[in-house]
Amino acid sequence: MTSVTAPRRISRTLTWLVILGVLTIILFSFLPISLILQLGPRLNLFATVFLGIFIEALPYLLLGTLLSGIVEVFVDRDQMGRFISKRPLPATLTGAFMGMIFPVCECGVIPLTRRLFHKGPPLSAGIAFLLAAPVLNPIVIFSTATAFGWGSMLFWRMGMSVVIAVIIGLVFSVVQHPGSVLHGVPISAPEHEHAHLEVKSTLGKKIQQALLICSDEFFEMGRYLVIGAMLAAALQTFIPQTALLAIGSGPILSVLVMLALAILLSICSTVDAFVALGFVGTFSFGAILAFLVFGPMVDIKSTLLYLQVFRRKPVAYLVLLPFLMSLLVGIAFNYFAP
Repeated sequence: MTSVTAPRRISRTLTWLVILGVLTIILFSFLPISLILQLGPRLNLFATVFLGIFIEALPYLLLGTLLSGIVEVFVDRDQMGRFISKRPLPATLTGAFMGMIFPVCECGVIPLTRRLFHKGPPLSAGIAFLLAAPVLNPIVIFSTATAFGWGSMLFWRMGMSVVIAVIIGLVFSVVQHPGSVLHGVPISAPEHEHAHLEVKSTLGKKIQQALLICSDEFFEMGRYLVIGAMLAAALQTFIPQTALLAIGSGPILSVLVMLALAILLSICSTVDAFVALGFVGTFSFGAILAFLVFGPMVDIKSTLLYLQVFRRKPVAYLVLLPFLMSLLVGIAFNYFAP
């Protein structure tokens, strides 16, 4: 990695923003005034929702990319090998509970997971960490406890998130060649390829290298965060949520609606508990639990970020498996523990 990578990404990003702005101005110049006046309130709402999602997620993406740079520079492959077992079940459990020491949400965990794969941990451990960390990190635990108290909702959310993450991690443990799953991640890259990060480097040089990696990944991942936030804002603006809430009665439909809202709203896991609290009394316990378990694993922006780490077919599994398992959890609670 060279020091010019990040400036090139910044220049490319600014260029695309200028092009997008010019195209937007040209488009509006051809629209009738009456249509522009009708779209005005919707566009204001779109901008508000987009900025809300983007500003909420941006600090955690920055934190995740900063941790990514620290991991790349200060953690070598031997240390990672001693910390994580090569056996599937212990490695997957370790990966799931690593989330308790990394305060990253679903935006920050993805670049961090990609960087961890450079250190050669088992694929199952990385998958479990990716799915469980947005719920098990200390910030989310305390925010959930603030919203719902230190009770059943908090513990079931943590427990079900770990169970789903471990199961999906074990599903990926059968993959013989991680390169067939990962997209552009040299999981088996030898350590001598990173000679510029050797122990002999001074602390100042290591910090500088970590910041360069952070800036490079921040601008690489940030563009997909922008696209995801725009899609989520468009769905919230132009699809009436009252239509979804009207059909949300019943032990199955209520869970499906809350899962759809988890994707639609694309809320950061650090604050989604307070949003879910607003549905108490309208939706069942199982539906709200499914929302709190599934949302941190899959939403619009995280799905786009997944595509920068995994190939398309694995991403489909990472979306469908959490969806089906969260749906099963919500329905089971509605039927057997109403």
